Amino acid sequence: MTRFFLLRHGPTHAKSMVGWSDLPADLSDIAALDRINAYVPQDALVVSSDLSRAVETADAVQGSRKRLPHDQRLREMHFGDWELRTWSELEESCPDHIRAFWKTPGDVRPPNGESWNQLSARVDRIFDELAVQYAGANILVVGHFGQILTQVQRADRLTADEAFARRIDNLSVTEIAHLGHAWSLGTINQIP
Repeated sequence: MTRFFLLRHGPTHAKSMVGWSDLPADLSDIAALDRINAYVPQDALVVSSDLSRAVETADAVQGSRKRLPHDQRLREMHFGDWELRTWSELEESCPDHIRAFWKTPGDVRPPNGESWNQLSARVDRIFDELAVQYAGANILVVGHFGQILTQVQRADRLTADEAFARRIDNLSVTEIAHLGHAWSLGTINQIP
């Protein structure tokens, strides 16, 4: 069994759609970082998205754990032309499109961005590779809201809409496991 500990990066405090923009994380909650470090097995391998908010969070909780190279495939959803825009701005300029994107996730995508299904396929590939390459290991993956939800959806066999209803807080840990050819869901949104 390969166990994955999915850690959402520290908060950016942005009040807009943040996908591939490289915003820093607020890592001032040292006590929370210490609790995460204590919660995740010390033998876990650490890998993160290549965006600074994930890299910085991984640095803050890595401790003596072995670090794997950052991977761009672990990035958040690419919001394209909606990047760094607020819900109210999008509701005003393209209300039907933004509502369809959130209410019927799947193939609907922002202009010049990616759909939920595209995000899921991208993230599934890297998780599949990690599960094979490091079979039997504990792996701490530091990433993003959407990236984590894709794996919750897969492990719990949810629809995209059901996955979107789940909460994933900053500095929370969600656990999944790979058992041969099957995925299983452990805890979701655990605040150590």
